[in-house]
Amino acid sequence: MSQPSTDPHKEPQPQPHSQTQQSEQPHLAAQAHDNPSTSSLELGVIGNCAFSALVDKMGRIVWCCLPRFDGDPVFNALLDPSDNGSLWAFQLENFSHSEQWYEPNTAVLRTRLYDTLGQGVEITDFAPRFASRGRFFRPLQLVRRIHPLSGAPRMRVILRPKFNWGREEPLETRGSNHIRFVGDEQTLRLNTDAPISYIVGETAFVVSRPYNFILGPDETLHAGINDTARDFEQETLAYWRNWSRALATPLEWQDAVIRAAITLKLSVFEDTGAIIAAMTTSVPEAPGSQRNWDYRYCWLRDAFFVVRALNSLSELGTMEDYLRWMTNVVVRSGGGHVQPLYGIGLEEALPEQILDHLPGYQNFGPVRVGNQAYEHFQHDVYGNIVLGAAQAFHDMRLHHRAGAEHFQHLEAVGERAYEVYDQPDAGMWELRTRSRIHTSSALMSWAACDRLAKIAARVDLPERAAYWGARAKEIGERILTEAWNEQRQAYAESFGGRDLDASVLLMVEVGLIAPTDKRFIATVDALEKSLCDGPYMRRYEAPDDFGRPETAFNICTFWRIDALARIGRKEQAREIFKAMLDARNHLGLLSEDTHPVTRQMWGNFPQTYSMVGIINCAMRLSASWEAVI
Repeated sequence: MSQPSTDPHKEPQPQPHSQTQQSEQPHLAAQAHDNPSTSSLELGVIGNCAFSALVDKMGRIVWCCLPRFDGDPVFNALLDPSDNGSLWAFQLENFSHSEQWYEPNTAVLRTRLYDTLGQGVEITDFAPRFASRGRFFRPLQLVRRIHPLSGAPRMRVILRPKFNWGREEPLETRGSNHIRFVGDEQTLRLNTDAPISYIVGETAFVVSRPYNFILGPDETLHAGINDTARDFEQETLAYWRNWSRALATPLEWQDAVIRAAITLKLSVFEDTGAIIAAMTTSVPEAPGSQRNWDYRYCWLRDAFFVVRALNSLSELGTMEDYLRWMTNVVVRSGGGHVQPLYGIGLEEALPEQILDHLPGYQNFGPVRVGNQAYEHFQHDVYGNIVLGAAQAFHDMRLHHRAGAEHFQHLEAVGERAYEVYDQPDAGMWELRTRSRIHTSSALMSWAACDRLAKIAARVDLPERAAYWGARAKEIGERILTEAWNEQRQAYAESFGGRDLDASVLLMVEVGLIAPTDKRFIATVDALEKSLCDGPYMRRYEAPDDFGRPETAFNICTFWRIDALARIGRKEQAREIFKAMLDARNHLGLLSEDTHPVTRQMWGNFPQTYSMVGIINCAMRLSASWEAVI
């Protein structure tokens, strides 16, 4: 989430019965020409909590970083739409149209390509993930399976990985059933039962039977290629179906919620427990805006919201994994400064650089790697740490509940929150050249003290509960007094300020103020007048280093929906929520931003903040299960 520096993170329709449900069935692609651009966010995501890949409507893999989310994009056509871009495509001769959908309640993607004669092939894409030998098997492998549908379609396999951000052409070697792509830093191996000569020569051939492709580390398979691909698909389907089955979904919008939850799960780097903000870098927030940032890292702010959303669905595994990662951050800080983001392997330095040799998404550069926001002081981070850990002290379902020793570490974080709550910082939008006492930062410091008071009571430490309760009261009173702007009749974005900012809507979500409070209701009204373009909401009104934001920030729109529902304007909230569901792509995914005029998606993709908003608002607005059972 970052903005002018690393930019902010930003950061099936109504369901059962009386509502129309968007089901995960084949979607007719609106592309019918031979070589559509690879720069589009009409993408699906596949992954296994170790890495991910993005697949477009043509079944082309246009983005995949290895060996981790923040690694080298061996397929980079999303940011290089020229002929130099690297991708993996199954190119059907005389292509006519395509269909694409997820196998329901899974991360297994199906794409059908048809030619002008009605002949076609079906592509099944996934990354293996399932339980094996007492652990999760999540190899760095892309599995692609091709099945002919009818006739005798002819297809080319275009497999062009590159290394070192597209600078390095790999050396190719081949065997009877494999091709190796050898680079300086890594080697990939394609195991396949398709003709090797046709793949190397990019020669069209008739798809007369099923073919299997497994791309991953330079290792031989333990079984036959077809058997391995088939078994991996069946096991992966079973894993995701069982995982989705355990979610406590709302009555309405179940497909939307399940797809959002799976997408959030795919954003977890399970090796350490870190949660990335998005899977891409440098997709601009608006065309030509220069607001191009790298989101392939773990922001404590974003991660807290992801954990909270999945907790609301009774998916506790992500919280347990994330707490492992966050505990390392907290212990290492020793009660001192905590960065707003870290690398997914706990890397502290994430130096930002511009890659001039890549043209960028839709040729809108620059392409940035790294994120300067790691140098920022963003004081809301301490509240996000405490909020992210709070449930672990209260939830009896956890295998390892937090106790007094964990509370001591969090107290050090709370002391830091209290120390800095009224000090200027870059704020949650990561402003690079403007420092103020941001209301949202003070709010999260209040939340840290308030939750510590509740945790202290839980672990039977009444004196500490009183201590933190007093500090929360002090901070809360200052926020409610000094952030209020009488002229604007709203809580402003900073102490003594007058500019408006959507982040003050979190005052109700974290519990500082009642939704029925007249000042909060007035704030919602003022924000709607200043920041909204129809259903969509921008982050703030004051210009930043890049001018005034052009696009709406999706999570802000979802905060607005939540606030409206809480103050009793539920029908208005439902209308806006429907508009946001309509803003998703054909597979139910959202990026960071929506253009209020064109309704195009902009910003990094898929954005965890945005997918969190879908879950939170569906849970807030849905009719009760008791209405139908």
